Amino acid sequence: MKSLIFDAGPIISLATNNLLWILEPLKKKFNGKFYITEPVRRELVDKPLETKKFKFEAIQVEKLLETGVIEIADNSFIREKTPRLLGTANEIFRAYNNYMRIVHFAEISVIAAAINLNADAIVIDEKTTRFLMENPKMIVEILRKTLHTPISINESNLKEFRNNVNNIRAIRSVELVAVAYELGILDSYITKIPDARKNLLESVLWGVKLNGCAVSKDEIGQILRIEAK
Repeated sequence: MKSLIFDAGPIISLATNNLLWILEPLKKKFNGKFYITEPVRRELVDKPLETKKFKFEAIQVEKLLETGVIEIADNSFIREKTPRLLGTANEIFRAYNNYMRIVHFAEISVIAAAINLNADAIVIDEKTTRFLMENPKMIVEILRKTLHTPISINESNLKEFRNNVNNIRAIRSVELVAVAYELGILDSYITKIPDARKNLLESVLWGVKLNGCAVSKDEIGQILRIEAK
C-alpha cells in the first residue's frame, strides 16, 4: 500500500490557509494512506487544544483522524527507532566544542515511520531536516554563517544517518498545493478576475510559504512558469 507520512508543519500550513480539506481528494487520487505519527499528533491536536488561538485548527485535524483521512502510525519499531535516529542526527555537527541540536523528536519520528512503512515520501516543510537528508553541506554553510565559527562534522554519525534515510523522498506543502491545482481540486476558487488561474496558484503558493513552508521566491516563480505552459 502506498503511503505518505506527514510532519506537523505541512498540516499546520494547510490549516492556516483553510486548505486542510484538499487532503481528502488528494488521498483519493494518490490511492494510498496518509499517516502522522503519535508525536506529530500531540503537536497538532493535544497541545493546540490547550490554547485558544489554535484550538479550531486542532479540531479540524482531529476530524480528519476520526474520519480516517489521516491515520496514526505508531508501533514499537517507530518508538524505538526515533530516539536512536534523533541521537545520531543531533551529534553530527559541532560548534564551540558542543554538538548542535538541529532536529526534533516529532520530525524524526516521521522518518522512523517512513522507514518502517517503506513510505513513498515524507511530507515536511522544515528545511533543516530536508537538508540533512539531501544536502548536509548546506547545513554546515548555514551554521557557519549564523554562528560565525568553524563547524566540524562527525562523519561516522552523518554516514549512519544518511544510510537510514537514503531511500526516503521528501516533499513539501508547496508541492501538495501545486498538485491540487494541477488536478483541478482548487477550481472552486477560480473567479472572474483577470488571470484568475495564475492568481489562484500564486496565492496558495505564497500562502503556504508565509505560513512556514521553506520555499524560495525563485522556486515559486519556477512553479508558476511551469504551470503556465
